[in-house]
Amino acid sequence: MPRSRREELDRAEVSDLDMIGLALLAGPANVIMQLAVPAVGYGVYESTVESGNLFKHPVKRARTTLTYLAVAGMGSPEVRKAYRQAVNKSHAYVRSSDDSPVKYNAFDPQLQLWVAACLYRGWEDIQRIYGDPAKITEEAYQQGAVMGTTLQMPRDMWPATRADFEAYWDQTVAELEIDDTIRTYLMRIVGMDLGLRPLSRVATWFSKTMTFGFLPADFRTKMGVEMSPAQRRFFDTHNRIARVALRFMPTPIRVFPFNLLLADLNWRRRTGRPLV
Repeated sequence: MPRSRREELDRAEVSDLDMIGLALLAGPANVIMQLAVPAVGYGVYESTVESGNLFKHPVKRARTTLTYLAVAGMGSPEVRKAYRQAVNKSHAYVRSSDDSPVKYNAFDPQLQLWVAACLYRGWEDIQRIYGDPAKITEEAYQQGAVMGTTLQMPRDMWPATRADFEAYWDQTVAELEIDDTIRTYLMRIVGMDLGLRPLSRVATWFSKTMTFGFLPADFRTKMGVEMSPAQRRFFDTHNRIARVALRFMPTPIRVFPFNLLLADLNWRRRTGRPLV
């Protein structure tokens, strides 16, 4: 794509990246995909940024992550710049030590490319399941680069075409190995072991069913998990009902909570409060 056209897309509102609230159900699956790359996984697992620890501050961590998605998918260039600067302050502390099993740095653009690729791939999956598959276009793919450029990923690092993206994705996934440490950490997330009040077996079963349902088959294999026939039936039935329900939802409800999180971020900017 010509450079001038790419710059135009970067400056524009990312209107084609339609945010659907039901994407929240796919969140844990996307986290698994992101952390499957060892340098990303250990960067999160070993992070010393306590305020961003999912198990110690689940609500704050969820708000920060979901706000990032809202900013990347629905925010203006000015808002994305402000949020990038805020996230950078936390990322400055995320780097490997001499004792880390792998080397990592949160500012590594290659790692940010992978995280952005997972987020974009997740957007495509949500469109296929709940939204409008016709929105998965080459132009929407180019706009998807904001998932990385909202951080420090250079725009030119985003694979040039959707076909190039697929090749990058397949090669990266084929080389992935999830070790026992990260697998155990991820299963704690799937099992909703977030320090909240005890959850029923039904809630845990639901979390695992939705997570494994959204997780691509090759990642399920690498995680050593599989869906039972009952889980598969429930997942498919849930999605059929949700697709119908979405047709009748007004836009503010359809995009909730991303619209609320973006409004909260704008309020924080106006009142001088921390953004993350």
